[in-house]
Amino acid sequence: MLRLNAVSKTFTRRRSAVTALQPTTLEIAAGEYVAVVGPSGSGKTTLLSMVGGMLAPTSGQVILDGHSLYDLSVKERTGLRGRRIGFVFQTFNLVPYLTALENVQVPLYLAGFSPKEQRQRAVAVLTRVGLADRVQHKPGELSVGQQQRVALARTLANDPALILADEPTGNLDPATREQVLELF
Repeated sequence: MLRLNAVSKTFTRRRSAVTALQPTTLEIAAGEYVAVVGPSGSGKTTLLSMVGGMLAPTSGQVILDGHSLYDLSVKERTGLRGRRIGFVFQTFNLVPYLTALENVQVPLYLAGFSPKEQRQRAVAVLTRVGLADRVQHKPGELSVGQQQRVALARTLANDPALILADEPTGNLDPATREQVLELF
């Protein structure tokens, strides 16, 4: 399902090269769970961004379902990402003026679901993450842990084949952490 062939990333900062990711080769089969661990600044988020089609590697190939992501046009890569990949970002990226329900509906809208199906799927997934009573709350009206669960619900709404999660349980209490891990 996912293969990285000697993928690396180097940034230039103040005219000097900073290696964010050494050449990495990895293969992940469908249904497999992989955790990438390391200290802050070790390249975990950079790796997720490249696997997710949002940051081109300096060298190597990222292959998802037989498609070399960075050989695709931006439009093709965006389409593949929207259909096959779900993200749980460390910073959540919730739209502050939208309700929890509306935040979860965004990827469903972009995928072309009808308004009725958007609402049904969003309510169902918010219920699965324990937020049935918070669907009309905006992010600023939710705790950090609740915001993280809205972000998770938004990720799960399209039932993606690949979920990339950057510290998905970092702001959760132990009981909610277990619930989220079970959802994955």
